[in-house]
Amino acid sequence: VRFREARLPFKVYDIPDIDAVTQKWTDDYVHRQFDTTDNLEGLQADGLCQESPDHFFAFFVPQLWQTGTFGLPPVRNNDWTYHSWSEHAKYADATSLESDRPHYYWQAGVTKSERFADPEKQSFISRDLKNTLGAEEDNFFVFNIDEQKGIQCRFGERGVTAATHFDAGQNMIAMLTGAKRYILSPPHACPKLGVFNTRESPIFRHSLLNFAHLEYLNGNSTVHDIYGEEMSQRERDWLAEAAEAPALETVLKAGEVMFLPSFWFHYIVSVQKSAQCNVRSGVDRIGTKEFGGAQDINRCGDHAHVHSKF
Repeated sequence: VRFREARLPFKVYDIPDIDAVTQKWTDDYVHRQFDTTDNLEGLQADGLCQESPDHFFAFFVPQLWQTGTFGLPPVRNNDWTYHSWSEHAKYADATSLESDRPHYYWQAGVTKSERFADPEKQSFISRDLKNTLGAEEDNFFVFNIDEQKGIQCRFGERGVTAATHFDAGQNMIAMLTGAKRYILSPPHACPKLGVFNTRESPIFRHSLLNFAHLEYLNGNSTVHDIYGEEMSQRERDWLAEAAEAPALETVLKAGEVMFLPSFWFHYIVSVQKSAQCNVRSGVDRIGTKEFGGAQDINRCGDHAHVHSKF
């Protein structure tokens, strides 16, 4: 609790209720919760699959995306079931799927009110996490019930990379199966990360910098984007800037829970087939003198010129 009150990232583990979920969430069990209505204890869970032409996934606002100006969207939804996604994720693990091949990502979540419903009116996410992320009263994991916005779950396959971004909410992130690598930067690093920071941008809160391209800075570029174009000088310049940003990294493993303070940046790579759920407990706008806070984000501005397509 002292680390949380100090607004510092930290991890905890050896949590019996979380460990129980890591054992319970087998492929067969999760498949039944999403893809069938047979013998369910409660509601069928809602989920959807997204795909990207390569390993890099960036959030965007569809209503603001103009294909004529921006090109193809970074991701799109498809009609896969959880089982279809899971089979491809196993294939990605078995073959060490190359980064330039299509990758797939399964997303799910529950509303802020579902935790208060009767068990037969809850999905497995709320029921299985009822003593941790899905608690009805304040606890260590969700410590401002009135400000929580539900539970979000992300199922990643090997190589899936989520672009650097910040969330305003104070975040508890539970790794339930598999593992993900997190690269974290404090709020005051914002000017170095090429963040789109105006709400009018379709990439609001996110950067399009792919840190996997850092290895190409010291030589001739051989990497191509989804449009067949080589890395631009503009991207090179921004990656060189990002390389100087303060950062720390950790691998979040099954059974571990990480606290991420408001406005901290995170860049996420799925190390293997994985399942992760998180809950947010309201916004902390104060931050710290050492690492910054909301005021640093507000001063950061919009770096829409970071990507050649924008």
